[in-house]
Formats: sequence, structure tokens, C-alpha cells
Amino acid sequence: MSFRFDLQATVGRARAGVLHTPRGPVETPVFMPVGTLATVKALDPDDLRGMHAQIILSNAYHLHLRPGDEAIRTLGGLHRFMGWHGPILTDSGGFQVFSLASLNAVTEDGVTFRSHIDGSERHFTPESVMGIETNLGADVIMQFDHVIPGQSAHAAALDASERSIRWLERCRVEFVRLHEGQAETQALFPIVQGGIHADLRREAAARIVSAGPWHGIAIGGLSVGEEKPAMYDMLEACDEALPKDRPRYLMGVGFPEDLIEGVARGVDLFDCVAPTRMGRNGAAFTSRGRLNMKNAAHRLDDRPIEDTCGCSTCRRFSRAYLRHLVQTEEILGLRLLSLHNVHFLIAIMRRARATIADGTFAAWSQDWLARYHSSDELP
Repeated sequence: MSFRFDLQATVGRARAGVLHTPRGPVETPVFMPVGTLATVKALDPDDLRGMHAQIILSNAYHLHLRPGDEAIRTLGGLHRFMGWHGPILTDSGGFQVFSLASLNAVTEDGVTFRSHIDGSERHFTPESVMGIETNLGADVIMQFDHVIPGQSAHAAALDASERSIRWLERCRVEFVRLHEGQAETQALFPIVQGGIHADLRREAAARIVSAGPWHGIAIGGLSVGEEKPAMYDMLEACDEALPKDRPRYLMGVGFPEDLIEGVARGVDLFDCVAPTRMGRNGAAFTSRGRLNMKNAAHRLDDRPIEDTCGCSTCRRFSRAYLRHLVQTEEILGLRLLSLHNVHFLIAIMRRARATIADGTFAAWSQDWLARYHSSDELP
């Protein structure tokens, strides 16, 4: 098989493994920088390689609208189009259809919506989304699912979860049809839905597993409005039901504390727009909390964002200079903060992996979280 997952070490629920793909191995746990529109905002592939990024995410919804998945296929596929030759995962667009678009109707067939760009009417079905993701050519593609707000009632969460499971089977049938007779170059991941209801999460996970085998399984519909303790509870509920020999992907989650809490609950892959979005808004991650680089306290501060950070921003530039760039709205400031934030999350996962391998993850993660949440220790 072109895709394989090797579980190498565990500490409690935390896992260290390797996801093998046709474009190379991905050591887990891992953070995937988000390149929604075929670019990780303000960064280029050389930046990503320099910070040891292994796999990135792009979005089928956005790329279908601009420049078009057919255009990307004509130009040689997403890897060639964006100049990134490592593994890529594409989100199916389910979250974007329900959060960005002006929604018209959800039926058993699919979703009719209006583009957030020009208002044109579009229709996504499980089958059409498989066609879009096949055209893009990512290594891992996601099923089309029904996403609802995080605090939705049990009945609404059940309806969305059941529909997602029915759509999964249609995705698989179309996926098999599109790839019939071809080498295994793409893997389809299902998505466990169920809101903040543990019984629905366990039921969905069990049914998805029984419908397999799958190369990996995603947990979706979290970090969409629910409280963080509820998200952590759902990860624990899923951990009990998911197979140990397949990677678990927690969709759209990527703040530092959530990465470590997720790893502690058995998650292997993460993605989030937070590091670049925060960078564009003048904020930086540190091991002692978040810095607002607009604050006057940094005006004469000659230290880097984080003394122990190895990113090119921290190796070269001071907080004073970064604040100056942000205050004067220089593009370089947004780029340097984005670079630091993405590097910071990738480095956390690399460190988590090392502590799982040597058996010290429990103590390390406890100390890391205690320091991060101690606001009085902000540098």
C-alpha cells in the first residue's frame, strides 16, 4: 500500500507514529500549516521546508471557486501549482459551505449555496466534491460532511452525523469509481461528527470504523463554538472508539494549548489558520502565553519574541523592530510574525513527539501547560 501508519511509541493516550504517503513520511504528532488558497499566507514553500513542515492543508471549496479545480488539474495538480512537493491534505469544503456561504438548502442530495465571492449559485454533493478533490490531486482528501455549530442540540447533531455517514458511503463509491485501475495516490479520510454529545461521537466512530478499512479518520465539528472542556471530552469519547493503528486528525484546531491537550487524548494530526491569522493581526505565540506586538511595552525591547525559539524571525529580529513594523503596517511585520507562529506550533509537535518517544510526555506536557497558562510569567 502507498499509505501506511506505523505506531512507534505511546505514553497514556499520546502517540508517536509515522504516516507513510506516496510523497514521503509524516512523523506524528504533527501540525499542518493551512494553505487555504494554495498558499500559507505570507510564507513560501522554502520557508515551510526551513521550519520542518511535513504536510500542509488546502481547501477544496476555495480552490474550486478560484482559480477552479479543473484549472489546477490542467496545470499539473496542486503540488506543482503551488510549488510544494511534500504531502498535501485537502479539506472537502464542508465547513466553508456552512460557515462562509449564503446557505440556501441542505437536502439528502447535497447543499445548494451561494458563493461568498460573487453570489453565484453552487451545488455540492458528495460525488462532486470527490471530483473536485481528485482534480486538485492532494495526497489525503476528506469526505464531504454536514457541519453544524458546536453547541447544537442532540437532535440537530444526530441529524448532521447521520447525514455525514450516509454521505461518506457516497463519497467512497465515487472515490473508488474515479480511481479505478489507477495506482493508489490518494487516501480518503472519513469524518466523525456528533457535536458535543459523547453518545453520538461514539456511535459515529463505531459505524465509520465498521465501514472501513480507512487509512485514517478525522474528528470534525469541534472548535466551532463549544467550550474547550467539551472539545476535550469529545476527543476522549472518540479515542475509545477509534482504532489504534490508524492516524487521527482533529480538524481546524491549532492553538498551542489545544495541540498538547489533543496529543494527550490520542490525536496525531492538527491544522488551523490561527498562527497566520494572528500574525497578520500583530500577535505572537510564546511558551508563556500570547504577545500583542502592538503594545508600547515592546518599543525598546531588544529581545526576540522567544529566547529559545529557532525560527528565522527570532534569530534575527527584536521585539522592538517587530513592533515598529506592525505599528507602521509594514508587510514584513505580518510575514515575520506569521513565520514565527507557524514555526512555534511545528516545534511544539516535534518536541511532543520526542517526549513520547522517551517516555516523558506526561511530565513535559503538564509543565508546559502550567507555564503557558501562567499569565503573570509573560515575558
